[in-house]
Amino acid sequence: MKRRLFVAILLLALLLLAPTAAHAQTYLFSLDVEIVHAYWQADGTLSLDYEFRFSNSPSASPMEYVDVGIPTSSYSLSNVSASVDGHPIVDIEYSPYVDGVALGLGSNAIPPGQGGTVLMHIDGIGNVLYEDDSGPEYASAVFSPNWFDSQYVLGSTDLTVIYHLPPGVGPDEPRWHGAPSGFNEEPITGFDEEGRVTYAWRNPSASAYQQYYFGASFPSQYVAEGTVRAPSFSQRTGISFDEVFPFLFVCGIFLFFIGIIVLGTISSQRRKLKYLPPKISIEGHGVKRGLTAIEAAILLEQPMDKILTMTLFSVVKKGAATVTKSDPLQLEIVDPLPKDLHPYETEFLEAFKEAHKSKRRSALQKMMVNLVREVARKMKGFSKRETTEYYRDIMERAWAQVEAAETPEVKSEKFDEVMEWTMLDKNYDDRTREVLGPYPVFVPVWWHRYDPGYGRGIASSTPSPSASLPTGRAGSAGVSLPGADFAASVAHGVQNFSSGVIGSLTGFTSGITNKTNPIPKSTYSGGRSSSSGGSSCACACACAGCACACAGGGR
Repeated sequence: MKRRLFVAILLLALLLLAPTAAHAQTYLFSLDVEIVHAYWQADGTLSLDYEFRFSNSPSASPMEYVDVGIPTSSYSLSNVSASVDGHPIVDIEYSPYVDGVALGLGSNAIPPGQGGTVLMHIDGIGNVLYEDDSGPEYASAVFSPNWFDSQYVLGSTDLTVIYHLPPGVGPDEPRWHGAPSGFNEEPITGFDEEGRVTYAWRNPSASAYQQYYFGASFPSQYVAEGTVRAPSFSQRTGISFDEVFPFLFVCGIFLFFIGIIVLGTISSQRRKLKYLPPKISIEGHGVKRGLTAIEAAILLEQPMDKILTMTLFSVVKKGAATVTKSDPLQLEIVDPLPKDLHPYETEFLEAFKEAHKSKRRSALQKMMVNLVREVARKMKGFSKRETTEYYRDIMERAWAQVEAAETPEVKSEKFDEVMEWTMLDKNYDDRTREVLGPYPVFVPVWWHRYDPGYGRGIASSTPSPSASLPTGRAGSAGVSLPGADFAASVAHGVQNFSSGVIGSLTGFTSGITNKTNPIPKSTYSGGRSSSSGGSSCACACACAGCACACAGGGR
């Protein structure tokens, strides 16, 4: 009985200790020597020969695997061959730990306290050459040999890297790049058995867990066309995507919200200027004829300051008011008013009877609200698209009449007749200067009621004997102004409305939009959303023309 109990306790102890022993496996070694031959081939690929001389720590587990990083993912596993102490390695797979291959030593694993030499060869590594900083005539070949995780490595390493430049490269054609600290600054140059130029760097006290970069440049004519690529941003700057991603991510979020705010503000400002009610855009049939130029300007959603200026010209032209002061705008209104005024013109004049600026502004807003609603009523059942095209055509024909006039007098007369229609042009100011600028303009007979300084200028001016003023025609005041000055005077009227009468154009129009095109009420419905994310990592080169191997580790 006691014997059976002892055996049971012994078996239980073995079962409990077995996992502990398994978990106690450790990997600890020194890399005494690492020699790397890098062959830069004529087809633009890279071949590598590695020699690793390991000494396994007496306290470590057997070295069963060696992971070796490959510079790029452009290679085939079938091009990899390896051996350990002369015994071929048949277990070669993609490494789960590095961007490269895992060499399974199998029955030839390096025991604790003993050493072993691992050789590896690989051909056909692509995408390893980049344009040199000096220009595309040279190819840059930069390489970083395999290094290991610091938790597995003891001591220092005698590291040698030997470049074999492409066949045909002459000894005076290539140039080396600066060497890492601890290595010979200028490589040892020579020729290999194939007659290739070689560069060799060596550091007998290198670190097996540190990444080192080596590089050389040679004429790109010695490698296949199309195999030398332009370096990426990270290769030119030495900044990898993983390094800048957190910064870019934060900046992206910041700019995203700033963009939303800016776009929202712009959209809000634009909407405040959209004063037409949505129902006016419901497509009907046919053209609505008979609109005045000012009503057509509403249909075309011209700026409010221009529409008010058009109304001012209209009442002045009809003799209903005279501008007594242009800045700030003040009117002298006749009594009784002419009978041919439109309702919006009458409301316009009533607004200017208000001495207080804010009350006048409110009255002008009310006038514009009524005008917008009246245009919407008249447009009921008609096509907005066809109607706007119709009145744009009237505008173009009005300009054509002015441009076709053969003399300044006729041009001025035609412009007076169609002035309100030409103001429908979005580029009215520039076009007025273009059409009238090169010529003298005979001011209309009503112009003195619009421009307070006009009458005084005429009274005080005396033409010189050498100057000849054209004789006035019917419909003109008989006095000419330079076309550019006349156009500037018209534009000044619009500016006066914007600055001295209505204040902020957006704010003024918004007060109208809130009544004629209010923001529709919205409903809210809640819901749930979910998202998922992931992460990845990669080995990146921090140099132009980089072809770096990633870290490996003995297991």
